[in-house]
Amino acid sequence: MKKSFSIIIALITISLLGIVFIQVSWITNSYKVKTEELRQKVNMAANNISEKIIQEKNIRYNQVESPFNLFNNVISIKKIFNNFEIKQIISNELKKQNIQLNFEYSIKDNFDKEIMVSAGFKSEFYNQLNNTVPNIPLSNPKSNAPEYMFLYFDRPEYYAQKKVLGLLLSSVLFTIVIISAFVLTIRTLLKQKKISEIKNDFIANMTHEFKTPLATINLATDALKNDKVKGDAEKMEYYTDIIKEENKRMNAQVETILQAAQLEKQEIKLNLKRINVHEVINSVYENAIINIEEKNGLLHTKLKATNPIIKADQVHFSNIIFNLLDNAIKYSKETPEVSIETENHIDTIHIKFIDNGIGMSRDTLNNIFEKFYRAHTGNLHNVKGFGLGLTYVKQIVDAHGGKIKVSSVVGKGSTFTLIFTVI
Repeated sequence: MKKSFSIIIALITISLLGIVFIQVSWITNSYKVKTEELRQKVNMAANNISEKIIQEKNIRYNQVESPFNLFNNVISIKKIFNNFEIKQIISNELKKQNIQLNFEYSIKDNFDKEIMVSAGFKSEFYNQLNNTVPNIPLSNPKSNAPEYMFLYFDRPEYYAQKKVLGLLLSSVLFTIVIISAFVLTIRTLLKQKKISEIKNDFIANMTHEFKTPLATINLATDALKNDKVKGDAEKMEYYTDIIKEENKRMNAQVETILQAAQLEKQEIKLNLKRINVHEVINSVYENAIINIEEKNGLLHTKLKATNPIIKADQVHFSNIIFNLLDNAIKYSKETPEVSIETENHIDTIHIKFIDNGIGMSRDTLNNIFEKFYRAHTGNLHNVKGFGLGLTYVKQIVDAHGGKIKVSSVVGKGSTFTLIFTVI
């Protein structure tokens, strides 16, 4: 199971990394393609700008290109166009190529002297080669006074970025979906693995819990068949009582499981009435003191709450007090020391169960209220139960509108705190 689980995680991880790699490569290549596409479109637009200006220049003066036309060969573009007209021609040609970038320009003569510049043009633009298209001819090839345009684009990388933005967003979206599916799959696998472990642990615990009374009943039954026992009324009663007690013990275990099932289906109804918390604690104390004294332990009570009256179900509230106290004794050290304390906080009563037991790790604290979960104490069945006690406590406390808090330090003990509203 563990090996298959590791293989599944490895395969999913490799697949996810492969998909991410392919997407990154795809987007990178798309960006390069769009960058090259922009370069080609800019060059095409530059050729069209050159042809448009030369054509417009000839039209305005009603002249035909000719090597003998001296006027056309020497006239400056500054005499023919203003900045607005130049900018309009450039804008129109860029729009035809679907290029939506801010631009600036300068026009120079044959001696590299600026004739015209746009309003936002700066001299440092000449050094930014990746953003420029230099030497766009603005006069006839055989002109005696050639002029050239220098075209600058502000952040041309935005063109490619804008084009691949849709691909990038969809890629990120689908990657998130895939990662979410991956995480959900792993969580589901972990949950199933955990459920399987809890199930196996529950079966082992149940087997152990029923095996002991069954073995005792079997021995008592064999004893009753003995001729010497048959003739002794006192021994007959003794062994009969053993069978009865063990049978009651097994019934109690079955009742515990059935009770957990009823709680899960929310079938238990609370019979709410005024009860005195201190009276319930003292009642449970009388039963628990025997168990703790068998281990040479101590049980303290510090009932400092001035208002111990709450509205609760007498039976279920007594059960949760008993379960928490019994739990503190179960997971205690060789000489247990348990303390029950109460105190009021505004309109609530806090009931604390403090022990010097084995404590719990953070992982155990996160799972102690889950059904069938039991803290690991090794392979020995030194702690009896099905892992239903704290689940029952949590569900009953919630049903009463109360709260339960737990703090613990491994090797030093735990503190369970119940919080109920007083009346």
